[in-house]
Amino acid sequence: MLVNVALVLGTFLFMEGVAWFTHKYVMHGFLWSWHRDHHNHHPGFFERNDLFAVVFSLTAISLILIGVEVPTLSFLTWIGAGVTLYGFFYFVFHDVIVHRRVKMKINTDGRYMQRIMRAHYIHHKVHTKEGAEAFGFLYAPKKYDRPVKSKK
Repeated sequence: MLVNVALVLGTFLFMEGVAWFTHKYVMHGFLWSWHRDHHNHHPGFFERNDLFAVVFSLTAISLILIGVEVPTLSFLTWIGAGVTLYGFFYFVFHDVIVHRRVKMKINTDGRYMQRIMRAHYIHHKVHTKEGAEAFGFLYAPKKYDRPVKSKK
C-alpha cells in the first residue's frame, strides 16, 4: 500500500516537471496552434488549448486501464492515478481560480496562491509564441512573490 501511495504522490510531483516542459516546449513550440487562443481573446467557453487536457486525460485513462487489465503492470494504475490527481489540481488552480472559467468563490489571499497566480499572470502578459516566462502551473519560484510594503 505504501508503494502505491508513493507512486501516486511521486507521479503528482513529477507531473509538474512534465507540465512545465510541455508548456514551454510543446505549447509554446510546435503545438502553439492549440495554445494560441489561450493567450488571446476568443469567442466561446472552450479553447483549442483544452485539447491538451484531453491528451493528458487519455494518457491517465490508458495507464489506469492497462494497470487494471495486466496484473504484472498493476503499478501503472497508481501512476495513472497520480496523473489524474495532478490534472484535478491543475484544473482547479488554472481554470477555476486563475482564469475563472468556472465561477466559484475561493480564498486566494495566501502567500503561495498569490505567488503562483502572479507568475501565471506574468506568463499571460505575452500574447505570442516567444518571450513568455513562468511555465509552471503549481510551482513558482520565490521571485514571483509580491514585495511586502513596510509600515513606517
